[in-house]
Amino acid sequence: MKRQTIEISRYSFTPSSLAGGRTAHTHARTDRTEPDHRTSPNEDEAVELEAAIERAQRALLAMQHPDGYWSFELEADCTIPAEYIIMMHFMDEIDDSLQSKLARYIRSHQNADNGWSLYPGGDLDISCSVKAYFALKLAGNHPDAPHMAKAKAAILKRGGAARSNVFTRITLALFRQVPWRAVPFIPVEIMLLPGWFPFHLSKVSYWSRTVMVPLFILCSLKPIAKNPTGGDIRELFTVAPEKERHYFPCHSVLNRLLLWLDRSARLLEPRIPHRLRARAICEAENWFLARLNGESGLGAIFPAMVNAYEALACLGYPAEHRYRKSAKTALENLLVIQDDSAYCQPCNSPIWDTGLTCLTLQAINNPQTDAATIKALDWLGQKQLTDEPGDWRESRPRLESGGWPFQFENSDYPDLDDTAVVAWAMHGADENAYRYSIQRAANWICGMQSKNGGFASFDADNTCYYLNAIPFADHGALLDPPTADVSARCATLLARLTDNDASYRETLDRSLEYLHKEQETDGSWFGRWGTNYIYGTWSVLRAFEQAGIPPQDPCIQRAVSWLKNMQQADGGWGEHNDSYLDPSLAGCGDASTAFQTAWAMLALIAAGEADSPAVRKGAQFLLQEQNPDGLWQDDCFTAPGFPRVFYLKYHGYDKYFPLWALARYHHFGETV
Repeated sequence: MKRQTIEISRYSFTPSSLAGGRTAHTHARTDRTEPDHRTSPNEDEAVELEAAIERAQRALLAMQHPDGYWSFELEADCTIPAEYIIMMHFMDEIDDSLQSKLARYIRSHQNADNGWSLYPGGDLDISCSVKAYFALKLAGNHPDAPHMAKAKAAILKRGGAARSNVFTRITLALFRQVPWRAVPFIPVEIMLLPGWFPFHLSKVSYWSRTVMVPLFILCSLKPIAKNPTGGDIRELFTVAPEKERHYFPCHSVLNRLLLWLDRSARLLEPRIPHRLRARAICEAENWFLARLNGESGLGAIFPAMVNAYEALACLGYPAEHRYRKSAKTALENLLVIQDDSAYCQPCNSPIWDTGLTCLTLQAINNPQTDAATIKALDWLGQKQLTDEPGDWRESRPRLESGGWPFQFENSDYPDLDDTAVVAWAMHGADENAYRYSIQRAANWICGMQSKNGGFASFDADNTCYYLNAIPFADHGALLDPPTADVSARCATLLARLTDNDASYRETLDRSLEYLHKEQETDGSWFGRWGTNYIYGTWSVLRAFEQAGIPPQDPCIQRAVSWLKNMQQADGGWGEHNDSYLDPSLAGCGDASTAFQTAWAMLALIAAGEADSPAVRKGAQFLLQEQNPDGLWQDDCFTAPGFPRVFYLKYHGYDKYFPLWALARYHHFGETV
């Protein structure tokens, strides 16, 4: 699907029209999948709806932590638990009981292709499969065991371990399974490059920075994994690793040029002066130590944390050193250990979960939910970052901070999406009580707007797209550019504030203009942080509702038509992660899910369609799918960490989003 760029005048909308009297629009709806017969819940349906909301509310409130927050599990594919096992063997710190449970989890997720995929129902992923196989072999699974033999055959059929991604090959190089020429040349001297240089840490995303800096140390010192069991995976290569000549496929002229530069620079490595290398290592060490983040870990994300832990050992920090101990604790804090299996989360999400749960409870609006919300918002208020350092300050040195992170602690990297959600919830609860926090958040968001009017997650104007062509960036996620979903959340907050503070108007108008330009030709919006076009469309339509753009606006009508066309026969909506691979699958899925049905309902309600048959059918689907405990259960993954290469299951999405949608639908029924 090709994204279109359309002049704002095509929509009969101009940012300035929102400042005063809004122009009325009258445009006929098109592409209807049903007659436009308005409807609302009858008395019996209303009783059922109220009972369902009560059950879900009771269950959700019971999950609130005594301190006031909500934090649900965050699950990824088998890459993370596999890396945990591999890390234990790299360090020779093997916990046999934990390893056994992690291995059982990995085995239980082997797919129908006999390998491992990035999400349930996805195709075999060669990199995930290689790491899963390696981890199982390190854990004592014999290569002749049926599940291992099948996995080996599946991996070899797809070209073998040499076809795995850069991060996997770096792991294999540390275990001496491939030569170092199989990985990009990323010397630690990169730390000494000036800011104007084409590659610099400030030019890549926060997650890339935190992952790369300790990795620079590992790839420069080239330590040998302790590997106490002597595990290897030579059987996964179609050509002996030392003879393989095609580790780096070339997709473009720029890619070939950068690969040539990579190989040329590698030849110069032996001539790097010892003092220069020592200085660069010291620079990298000081950089990640300053951001080590205590028992929440570097960047508060697993890949950066495990690299930092291994780098600390490589640099000579003993096991009893406080840095080593806190780094290990941070990794252990991500484990989800059950009776018979275990997995490792890529990070945790308490700020995000708590903010969205608060918005859900506000949609219900009763004394019980109000009390829980205030307790949660008071906890969130303590987590706001005001004077802490942060990498974002490099591009905005004079901007006062006021954001929230995604995790419990991550002071260097506040998240604009979380900040907008939390401030939105505070504004909806008690604007006066949280005025200071809201204002600090809104001012910080405004200061982080990118040149094109959009908002990214952690940085501003992080758009050096040429960097995605370097050999290291085969995952295509080196950058943090503006996205429609984050921009919509920021616009939602700013639109709520403009009635009392016109200083936000210019920023809001620019963000709305950006969102109009980002609309797809079919009427939807791409969802960077949630699967996928349904999520993006909900995000933007809610922002337009808050901004006062009338439902009759043509861009809204196109989005409404698209959503209705995507509704499935059972009344729900469901979109597969495959839409990130093939945009023609936007909005399509094998089955409806509760959380995506909720997004579609919330989007349609925001577009003035609360009394439409489509929303009513969506509500009926949610009522039918509700479990006796009041909650919903979706087994599919709900969001990308990085589209096409890493996906997540937010265990909270099927708990609060359906309730939010039913509460808004119920509120509409009470007002007709």
